[in-house]
Amino acid sequence: MTFNICKLRMKVIRLTSHPKKQLTALLLCISAAFGNLTFAESAKLSLPDLENMMFSQSPALRSATNAVDAARAAVDTARTIPNPQIEVMNGTRKPRPDNLAGVNGNLKTISITQDLDMPWHRFPRVDGALAGLNAAQANEQSFRADMRAQLRLRYYDLVRRTAENRVAAEDVKLMEGIHKRIALQVDTGEKAKFELVKANAELLNAQKMQESANLRVGQSRGALRALVGTNLPETFEVQEQPHTFASPAPLSDVRDEVLKRNPELQRTRAERQQLDRKLSEEKALRFPKFALRADQDQDPEWRNKRVGLAMNVPLWDWRGGPVGEAAARLLQTDNQLAYQEFYLLQSLEAAYQQYGIANAQTIALEGGIVRHAANALRIAELAYKAGEKSFLEVMDAQRVYRAARNELITAQFELASAWAEIERLRAITP
Repeated sequence: MTFNICKLRMKVIRLTSHPKKQLTALLLCISAAFGNLTFAESAKLSLPDLENMMFSQSPALRSATNAVDAARAAVDTARTIPNPQIEVMNGTRKPRPDNLAGVNGNLKTISITQDLDMPWHRFPRVDGALAGLNAAQANEQSFRADMRAQLRLRYYDLVRRTAENRVAAEDVKLMEGIHKRIALQVDTGEKAKFELVKANAELLNAQKMQESANLRVGQSRGALRALVGTNLPETFEVQEQPHTFASPAPLSDVRDEVLKRNPELQRTRAERQQLDRKLSEEKALRFPKFALRADQDQDPEWRNKRVGLAMNVPLWDWRGGPVGEAAARLLQTDNQLAYQEFYLLQSLEAAYQQYGIANAQTIALEGGIVRHAANALRIAELAYKAGEKSFLEVMDAQRVYRAARNELITAQFELASAWAEIERLRAITP
């Protein structure tokens, strides 16, 4: 759009203006174009933007979708009617030397066999394929819910690390100011050199913490980019959304919802149905298989036609091994389903407890602890400047404020983590 406007302006200026004006217009167009490009690259991404990018670009999600397509094709395969088998044989006929009445000629035989897909074989096979399709769809939904939960965790982890890096930089700036003040007082003889040694140690400690916080930001950014995809530029920025979440529904209501809608349970139930149909299919294979057969024999004198029914009698193989294997797998899935239901309910209760604890900590820290610690630090700094408090008292107040502030950042991240886990278990898709 910008380049089209620039082209139009250049055509007008080329016809009506001086060459210097043409050069000026060209430079302005280039500046506008690169300015728009820079703005697009520096735009901050929100959490929904990152989710849309991940869902549209992630190869792992495309792999889950391909699994659903494969399961849908398996349903078509299960519904397919067997193809007929055609057999054509040619030969010659020569009489024996003592048979003077024999006639020489060619022999030809045509046979057609059509296997019959009996209902007791077809229905369990098709139902099992449909159950496999349901399992693949539930697995895709579960995978999407897990990916969304991981994205949210990494997003809020980046917000957490960015906040830690910011407050660490503030601590370094504060310590640099205090260090300069103490150095000046030591030079003028107002303070002992021991005060400067302690200030140097505190400044180095603050710088070390800032370097560590900066490295953790880089690690968090890399983890988020690895999950979203390579199309996310390395210099991306995220919007630091406030940690405000709607209170979850009562645990009893959400428990029933999880038991009904959780994709992991739906997948296991579909797999159980698939194995149940597999067991029925293996048992049905004990019944005879039928096929229609039509033959035609042709020789120089006669043409014979025959139509009959072929039957595969299960006389020796009663499918004992496959039936036992299918039954064992079905029992294994029943136990796995019971364990998953118990595990998901326990995880849901733990997530609710974590949400309550983190929410209470966040409210307490935001409501007064951090503010009181900040006021205490400010009073200690003013008293230190007035000579009423020592440098160690200022450091103690700063440590208390730093600990409260870091606890608030951690509590906000734990609140976001508990919320993301509850949403994952509920498998609510936007």
